[in-house]
Amino acid sequence: MPIRQLPEDLINRIAAGEVVERPASVVKELVENSIDAGARRIVIATAGGGIDLIRITDDGHGMDRTDLLLSVERHATSKLSADDLDDIRTLGFRGEALASIGSVARLTVASRPADAESGLIITVDNGRRSGPVPQAMNRGTVIEVRDIFALIPARRKFLKSARSETAAITDVVKRLAMANPEIHFILEGSDRNPSNWPAVTGEGALAARLGQVMGGDFIDNAVPLAMARHGVVVAGLAGLPTYTRANSLSQFYFVNGRSVRDKVLVGAIRAAYADYVFRDRFPVVALYLAVDPGAVDVNVHPAKAELRFQDQGAIRGAVIRAIGTALAAAGFKASTSVAEDILGAFTAPEMAEAPAPVYEPATGFNDAPRATSYSYRAEAAPLYLDRAPGRLSGFTAPSGRVETVIEPAEPVDYPLGTARAQMFDNYIIAQSDKGLLLVDQHAAHERLVYERFKAQMASGPVASQAQLIPVIVELPEEDCARLEEAAPELERFGLYLDRFGPRAIAVRETPALLGNTDISGLVGDLADGLAEWDSTAALSDRMEAIIGRMACHGSVRSGRRLRVDEMNALLRDMEATPHSGQCIHGRPTYVELKKGDIERLFGRSR
Repeated sequence: MPIRQLPEDLINRIAAGEVVERPASVVKELVENSIDAGARRIVIATAGGGIDLIRITDDGHGMDRTDLLLSVERHATSKLSADDLDDIRTLGFRGEALASIGSVARLTVASRPADAESGLIITVDNGRRSGPVPQAMNRGTVIEVRDIFALIPARRKFLKSARSETAAITDVVKRLAMANPEIHFILEGSDRNPSNWPAVTGEGALAARLGQVMGGDFIDNAVPLAMARHGVVVAGLAGLPTYTRANSLSQFYFVNGRSVRDKVLVGAIRAAYADYVFRDRFPVVALYLAVDPGAVDVNVHPAKAELRFQDQGAIRGAVIRAIGTALAAAGFKASTSVAEDILGAFTAPEMAEAPAPVYEPATGFNDAPRATSYSYRAEAAPLYLDRAPGRLSGFTAPSGRVETVIEPAEPVDYPLGTARAQMFDNYIIAQSDKGLLLVDQHAAHERLVYERFKAQMASGPVASQAQLIPVIVELPEEDCARLEEAAPELERFGLYLDRFGPRAIAVRETPALLGNTDISGLVGDLADGLAEWDSTAALSDRMEAIIGRMACHGSVRSGRRLRVDEMNALLRDMEATPHSGQCIHGRPTYVELKKGDIERLFGRSR
């Protein structure tokens, strides 16, 4: 078959397949054009998930007759003044959007510049153009797209349901609104509940817009990002490690005002939160990067959602550093959502009907009138308190679970309060001037030991303490072989091992930070880790995992009863240690119930 030139309408339909994937991609292209046109108010209306109708109304600069005619032609754009693809400072630049949309749908474009007496309207019906003709309208541009893929059933059948397409459009507009807080966005239509995001300007505009779109709960549980590094400016908000989601849909990335999907940024977020978040949980992040336009290629795909960075290492380092610094500044802060979950778990007991009073006549030795006494027969045994000067000790409930109760001392303004009791041999009850705190002593101390390990590793080998008599740990031969091979690397962590026969390891020194730890359990745990990683050469890349395993074995165990001074010392260390609001596995180390929360539990406030 000879080579032939394809007709123009078929060329446009092929090109449209890259730009017009679904109604949401149409909305994205058209709204980006409105933003580039200087609009300050954009109204998006849809019907049938955008399949039946998409209407974009803006108050931008508008177009005269010449620009309107060129706007629906392929590769016609006002965005590249110098034909330079290395310095793109607008959202659109290819000049394909309107031509592609008009080749697969019925497109009408009405526009009026500020100095024109009336507007003009042009129509492109599946590649057939008519107009322009005069149109009465306000300044700006109104674009309508109807019946997408109506004449291309092979493409239309791959569209999802109207509800799914509506949700996709909502997500696109949310991202555009998040990237442009100075623009008023309105999203409405017969297939949705309306959304209205008024423009915000001045200091705090970005946080205010994120609050409009993502909710005030995110603002309350996020820390601001502000970092300039290697020519990269990082801004936005990063959620606390205990404020997470079950998927990554609440992670938003913007580069030079453009919403993007990029593996470098996704990997940087994962690395920044690696020490703090469960593996199956995802932090909530709105990340904004400003880079030199010449250092990033946005001309990768017609949809312009993908890009390439010239220096990926610098981008990754800047993001990790910015998030790490922000989370460190947050200190011991934990998300308020943890307390909300706890409050939701509380239920008021069912109130049983009070037993009828039992009449018990008093006994005496005379026949004089006697008073009668009434009593209730209680089912549970009473509580017994042994008083000592200045405190209550030996507090024993029937369950025996509350170990220590301390009488309130003079209030001290500590963020995590002062210890009042220990429950279940693991949970510290502390009282602050704002409310009540429950602290998981094992999880909290685990984080403290972990951070101390990291600090010592940064300054040199971890200090070790010698065992008076080496501890012999019996293990399978293959585990002993792995530990013997890893022994030189493990010395960096303060752990000194020697092979002791075919099925035993001798432990000569242990990290001083761990104190009197369970050495056999620690060595066995490390052996399991080496078997899982399946490579001794990877130990240097597993530093956090090794430190985490050691910290877990060196922390205060559940079941250990603490003295009052030990509990308060733990609270003070938490206040002074970054990231102490969550353990190394991502769980919260404490829960705070405000006084108002406690009053809600008892119906004293609403």
